[in-house]
Amino acid sequence: MLALSKGRYLARMAVGAADLGAAQGLRARAFGAARDGDAFDAICRHVVVQDRATGTLVCCFRLLPLESGAAIGGSYAAQFYDLAALAAYPGAMLEIGRFCTHPDWHDPDILRLAWGALTRLVDAGGARMLFGCSSFQGTRAEAYRDAFTLLAAGHLAPPCWRPGVKAPDVVRFAETPRRCPPDLRRGLQEMPPLLRSYLAIGGWVSDHAVVDRDLSTLHVFTALEISAIPPARAKALRAVAGG
Repeated sequence: MLALSKGRYLARMAVGAADLGAAQGLRARAFGAARDGDAFDAICRHVVVQDRATGTLVCCFRLLPLESGAAIGGSYAAQFYDLAALAAYPGAMLEIGRFCTHPDWHDPDILRLAWGALTRLVDAGGARMLFGCSSFQGTRAEAYRDAFTLLAAGHLAPPCWRPGVKAPDVVRFAETPRRCPPDLRRGLQEMPPLLRSYLAIGGWVSDHAVVDRDLSTLHVFTALEISAIPPARAKALRAVAGG
């Protein structure tokens, strides 16, 4: 059973309806929704990060293990992206979903501990690829022009794994011409922290964003092959994962 601490925070597996309800409540607050829950909650494992002194839930995410790409059609992301190319992926996969942090808590140790917990779970389960949807708040693509330009310029999925378009409402940012070079700092600031973390260790994204009006977000398919993580970053992640 996962139990990992860093500073004032504890990461653990959710247990029972109370933990799941608390995670759904945090997700609703983080995504600005009236409620947040779906059929995938029942088949996923859930990780929660709490402030040890008060018990306040400050971060959560859920996990869906897949034996290989052959099962990817049953993932949450497959509702929005054509993942036929990834169906040929030969190794174990782990879908990371509904990752969010408390909007009033900005301590970087929260994200570090969440990644440490994820690292321990990846090592224990032998996953070779992580994937999921990284969400931008709001549905106006114009607000993220620099971020999308940066993604198109250097972080697109390899052609052999690249997701196709499936959702009816998408932003094809890799095909959008841009007259001026992107502002690197602004582009990074526009990206959600989780996506920045993925990209920093070798992650890649789809060539388009899906407009999710139910959650009022834009999201991009995001994946990371474990073998692509730079050795120094892998060592740092395992140092946190070691507790």
